[in-house]
Amino acid sequence: MEADPRRLRLLAIVLVSGAALVVALALALGSGGFDAWLIAELRAPRVAAAAGVGALLALAGLSMQVLLRNPLADPYVLGTSGGAACGALLALMIGASLTLGAAAGALLAGVALLVIARRALAASDDATARLILAGAMLAALFGAAVSLLLTVTPDQRLRGAIFWLVGDLSGAELGGWCLAGAALFIVALTARHRSIDRLLLGSEAAALLGEPVRRLRLELLVAASLAAGLAVACAGAIGFVGLVVPQVLRLAGVQRTRWLAWMSAVGGGALLVAADLVARLAVQPMELPVGAVMALIGAPLFIVFLSRGAR
Repeated sequence: MEADPRRLRLLAIVLVSGAALVVALALALGSGGFDAWLIAELRAPRVAAAAGVGALLALAGLSMQVLLRNPLADPYVLGTSGGAACGALLALMIGASLTLGAAAGALLAGVALLVIARRALAASDDATARLILAGAMLAALFGAAVSLLLTVTPDQRLRGAIFWLVGDLSGAELGGWCLAGAALFIVALTARHRSIDRLLLGSEAAALLGEPVRRLRLELLVAASLAAGLAVACAGAIGFVGLVVPQVLRLAGVQRTRWLAWMSAVGGGALLVAADLVARLAVQPMELPVGAVMALIGAPLFIVFLSRGAR
């Protein structure tokens, strides 16, 4: 059941305030204090990339959970991450742009899934199982390809490739694009919030209410694939954001898409900015892979909220 408006407003205030605090700390810490030049030239682009990537992953996870009606769905369950990783490694081996290679791989994975599972988008809840299986097989296929590519990657590039595969924001250059993409995604989800809420009732119920179920599922799949592809192209393979953030908000009582859309984006951005801050400062002067740090933060956080939600 939807939380009462007062609780939602309080949660929104806490979420926005916490996100603002995390961003302020990330801009200042590790950059020699509040040095204007360092913040503008070094810290701000990385913080923007982390916020944009986190927002995109959270929104993609929200869309996948609606599409599959499965609380355990996230952007990587359908093979987008594996496709992007394959494209990035191939680009690294031939000396091409890592970002373009990852984007091309993610796009290939999305197109392959659409071709394989086009009938799974029909107005039937049983089709979601076929969609999950198709994505799992694509993920396994791309995972095997990544393993093979790593075995033939030159030694001087191997460490960088592995570091990127578990998430790396040190060289992120698409922060502005990620933030813009997240903003467009929020607008799209908010504009279709009634249709998406009806889809959560089940395909048959949504169809009886006059919703074009097949088209709506296709829109959600394409949007989530594009969002995940852009995020992976910017920062590598970072998990748990799309799984944890929407579910934590639901356990807190937020159920409607018009609230979940922007709250997921703010929460995902803040969570990844915080994970990146820990990755930079934990073992200075070394830097940890942000994807591993995100898993260490996200998994316990999800377990705590899940246990409280169950009670």
